[in-house]
Amino acid sequence: MKTITHYIFVLVAFLFTSILTSAHAFQKDPDKFVVVLDAGHGGHDSGNLGSGYKEKDIALKIILQIGKALEKNDDIKVIYTRKKDVFVTLRGRAKIANDADADLFVSVHCNAHNSSANGTETFVLGLHANQRNFEIAKKENEVIFLEADYEQHYEGFDPNSPESFITLSLLQEDYLDQSIRLARYIEDNFKSQQKRKSRGVKQAGFWVLHNTYMPSVLVETGFLTYKKEGSYLNSKSGQSKMSKSITDAILDYKKQLDLNVGENIYQDTNTTTEVEPQIVDNVVFKVQIAASSKELAPKSYNFKGLPEISREKVGNIYKYFYGYTSDYSKIKQFQSEAKAKGYADCFVVAYQDGNKIDVSEALKSASNPKD
Repeated sequence: MKTITHYIFVLVAFLFTSILTSAHAFQKDPDKFVVVLDAGHGGHDSGNLGSGYKEKDIALKIILQIGKALEKNDDIKVIYTRKKDVFVTLRGRAKIANDADADLFVSVHCNAHNSSANGTETFVLGLHANQRNFEIAKKENEVIFLEADYEQHYEGFDPNSPESFITLSLLQEDYLDQSIRLARYIEDNFKSQQKRKSRGVKQAGFWVLHNTYMPSVLVETGFLTYKKEGSYLNSKSGQSKMSKSITDAILDYKKQLDLNVGENIYQDTNTTTEVEPQIVDNVVFKVQIAASSKELAPKSYNFKGLPEISREKVGNIYKYFYGYTSDYSKIKQFQSEAKAKGYADCFVVAYQDGNKIDVSEALKSASNPKD
């Protein structure tokens, strides 16, 4: 049996950041929503050849159409792991996504099976729930054997060993809800827009070593081994329709993220007393602009264009801050800027040696800046 033979593993390969190498390097762009689009397989890795069709070619055509549509949005930056028929290693794909500081990773594939199985399914990273999912993960991870130096880069991971999966870290769990949300949007679109059979959103466990920091999905657009479905996916019409459903899902996902600020918000009513401008040694001031049960990327597009956003998790609440300085007068300017952007209840907080302290206490040790 050959099911998704390559890149669910890529969802986990993001974790392998410290030893990855790639010729690609990208400038991080905090003002744009960054989507990395991954066309499964490529080059000497053709993917599955069900009904005589080539998975690598179909996946690339769908990805390029998604990218073209997304690029029409000024606030979205699209990065491709490949734009032509070339082989890209798993660690190379991961490096591209990590260097881009991506907000989303979307990998597109075509499925295969030795039965009449058909329909779409979208995977997110998680522990395999059954033997079939383990076999899928096993097949996915075996692609590392296509790399001559895999033993050097994957540190002894054995795709054939169930014990290896026990070591899988679910650091991606922080983004699991977001990944599932996008996956659900995609599957719902396949059903409602294109009237395709959906096999649902699924999870499986894969090799992981280091932390990941982006929601990720792998889309199986259908089974090439099911002749009718393979013909559909190999057609221009089918590729156009599937790419539209995925594109719309990404846009809906981003729109929902944009709405999250202001949803389930908890504002602190503490205020601080105005004082003369001054530097406070060994103290860092920040402006708390919001606190929410929702986890958002600390980027300006999520916070009305404010730069220098940071995030801290306290219990089940994520706190969001603007600015970072020891200059109290400067932080008051930041506070004014935040209020002008609509954060009317924002307030200044102070930290010393990593611990939060009262602003009034911090100001007791203040000293005027030297000329």
